[in-house]
Amino acid sequence: MEWVALLLFVVVVIVLLAGFPVAFTLAGVGLLFAGIGSLAGVFNDALLSGLPNRLFGIMNNETLVAVPLFVFMGVTLERARIAEDLLDTLCCLFGSLRGGLGISVTLVGMLLAASTGIVGATVVTMGLLSLPTMLKRGYSPEIATGTICASGTLGQIIPPSIILVMLGDVLTSAYQQAQLDMGIYQPKTVSVGDLFAGALIPGLLLVALYVLYLVAVALFRPASMPARESDAGISIGRIVHALFPPLFLIFAVLGSILFGLATPTEAAAVGGMGALLLAIARQQLNLERLREIMRSTLTISSMVFMILIGASVFSLVFRGYGGDEAVRGLLEALPGGVVGAVIVVMLVMFLLGFVLDFIEITFVVVPIVGPILLAMGLDPVWLGIMIAINLQTSFLTPPFGFALFYLRGVAPPEVSTAQIYRGVIPFVAIQLFALIVLAAAPELVTWLPGQIYGE
Repeated sequence: MEWVALLLFVVVVIVLLAGFPVAFTLAGVGLLFAGIGSLAGVFNDALLSGLPNRLFGIMNNETLVAVPLFVFMGVTLERARIAEDLLDTLCCLFGSLRGGLGISVTLVGMLLAASTGIVGATVVTMGLLSLPTMLKRGYSPEIATGTICASGTLGQIIPPSIILVMLGDVLTSAYQQAQLDMGIYQPKTVSVGDLFAGALIPGLLLVALYVLYLVAVALFRPASMPARESDAGISIGRIVHALFPPLFLIFAVLGSILFGLATPTEAAAVGGMGALLLAIARQQLNLERLREIMRSTLTISSMVFMILIGASVFSLVFRGYGGDEAVRGLLEALPGGVVGAVIVVMLVMFLLGFVLDFIEITFVVVPIVGPILLAMGLDPVWLGIMIAINLQTSFLTPPFGFALFYLRGVAPPEVSTAQIYRGVIPFVAIQLFALIVLAAAPELVTWLPGQIYGE
């Protein structure tokens, strides 16, 4: 009945494209197929008895508790106007350097990514703050919009990232299942800390490639990035006031995880409290704003966990129809062995990134293909980072990239959708180049976790 599993997946995608909510689509279509299969005698409805245990496992998963805490940290920092202070300070710091404003936007995007980990919030915030300024300073709309979209999606890969927390939880289960399938009954584990350490060098590599591209554009197409007027001198006090608090918070959260001083959940709690204290210190917090922060945190967290519950129902029914065995047979039969399987899986995830959010792909697709790829001998940290960067690329790619829609919603009317599409194409090429580099040199991902954790 493997064809039914394939039909189930296709129907889910079609219903999602029709605009129905993701969580209820995954669970509803899954239960519908289970009910029809049970009536037809081709589905063992006893499999659904395992669903309560899955839901209870989600409720008791300490790693996933970090998700609402990191969301709270990100939303609080967004409301505290951290981005505005950072952008103003870095723009003054770079002075009259040609392309300095674009580089400033990229660096602020990097810092916001490490502070919030929420792609939509970062793109919208950067679009509202920096796009009007860049256009007023004479930057071409393509360069301005491309830089904002690309820097805004860095939250996918630069830790502490929400997607890395989710991938860490999913890959832990997939890695253990893969080892059990290979007859290893004392399986190793992969942690969120491993993924955070593995993502540091690739994330900084992407930032460096973005900056190099902007420098090259400033040199060879100076008309698209005019030199800006020299600002008055900036004081050391202003630099410290703008940069030190968010940098200290990032290092406290990330450092405590990487050096084993705290679990991701404990570090996320520290980050949430630190963001709250920072907002209070900057006099950006009142009762009404606190209500907004709590409401946004509750909304985003509820969405994540409802999707996770829906994905659990979907994957249970998908496996009940033998879908995982069908996928395994397909990947193992591909020419090129493990290389061919990785290429096909990455291509499928890239295309699914046009219509599904990274949360759905993480909870639906990765549990299906993860154990199969890891059983072929792939390093789980390397696979997780490749998946994260791949999804980040699909966020940027026209015509359906989510980051493009986020920016289109806040861009002024004189900036056309075609200009946004043209602006992100060079950054998509940079992303693909980074994927190729990491595929050719996996040590860029695995070296730092090995040095920190001795693996």
